[in-house]
Amino acid sequence: MRIGLGGGCHWCTEAVFQAISGISKVDQGFIRSDPPEDAWSEAVLVTFDPEALPLEVLIEIHLRTHSSTSRHKMRGKYRSAIYVYDAGTGVKVGRILRALQHGFDAPLVTSVLTLAEFRPSDERFRNYYAKGPERPFCRTYIDPKLALLRREFGKVLREGAVEAAE
Repeated sequence: MRIGLGGGCHWCTEAVFQAISGISKVDQGFIRSDPPEDAWSEAVLVTFDPEALPLEVLIEIHLRTHSSTSRHKMRGKYRSAIYVYDAGTGVKVGRILRALQHGFDAPLVTSVLTLAEFRPSDERFRNYYAKGPERPFCRTYIDPKLALLRREFGKVLREGAVEAAE
């Protein structure tokens, strides 16, 4: 199954989902939906096995690893969204978001949108964390997300995936 996830910086989002077992591919780049959400926004495309990694778990990880309850000023560039290819998946994702809402203190701002187009990042920015986990950006922004994964989602991590964040 394939789904798009947007919320924060795609370097961060890419690193988070590369650490999760059951995900076979993470493509970092820019996604747009149909109007009025047709401006390009940073996101990743995730290919995963829903038997190994249930969609509910994937979505909860997404919500917990970005500001999914904030309408901050960077929402144009960092749209909080789950991008789907078909209406049936959109309905399922909407149900999952409603069920997960009870675990958040504020309303989720994450939208369910049609994935209209994806454009990959420049090669030099792909696998950003894997190429340099010691960089200040990685230490400041990505390591805390990986620490959260270890604490709250340890059962779904790839073996050895987040040791750099120790």
